[in-house]
Amino acid sequence: MPLLKREIDLYPEYLLEEERATQSDWWVMYTMSKQEKKLMRQLVGLNIPFYSPVIERRYRSPNGRLRHSYEPLFSNYVFVCGDETTRYKTVCTGSVSRWLPVEQVDELVSDLRQINRLISTDAPLSPESRLEPGQRVRIRSGPFAGYEGVIVRRDKDVRLQVYVRFMEQGVSVAIDDCQADPI
Repeated sequence: MPLLKREIDLYPEYLLEEERATQSDWWVMYTMSKQEKKLMRQLVGLNIPFYSPVIERRYRSPNGRLRHSYEPLFSNYVFVCGDETTRYKTVCTGSVSRWLPVEQVDELVSDLRQINRLISTDAPLSPESRLEPGQRVRIRSGPFAGYEGVIVRRDKDVRLQVYVRFMEQGVSVAIDDCQADPI
């Protein structure tokens, strides 16, 4: 079965940079199993603003070929921007299991902006499902200068973890420990 090309995960393209991102309501839609991309296609058709970060995953097939796939960063979650009518139209697609209103809109939008910028660097990212206590840092140099996150040490690797506080999930990227300053 052929692997699908990358689909739209942010609609409209500049949603997170627009003023309405922080001045509108946001809804967290929990989709039926494996229906994030289906919901995203439906939302584009309905002209409903949303973001559901998708990252590239590279792996080797059993016969040794390098394969690429695009997977949602937050399984079963799509963030929808809009009013109560927008929420209702989204739920009526049949792809949504349940939904939650976002109380801290500024925090969510800030986190989503940072995740979006991190994904756009094309650095290899790893989904992080649960956060553990760690030191908050700001990167001072290199391609990730200005990013804030939590340092997570794994074996010989130092990783910066950037996450969406609302969901306690995020991504991590490898950095040199000399690039980070404690906040």
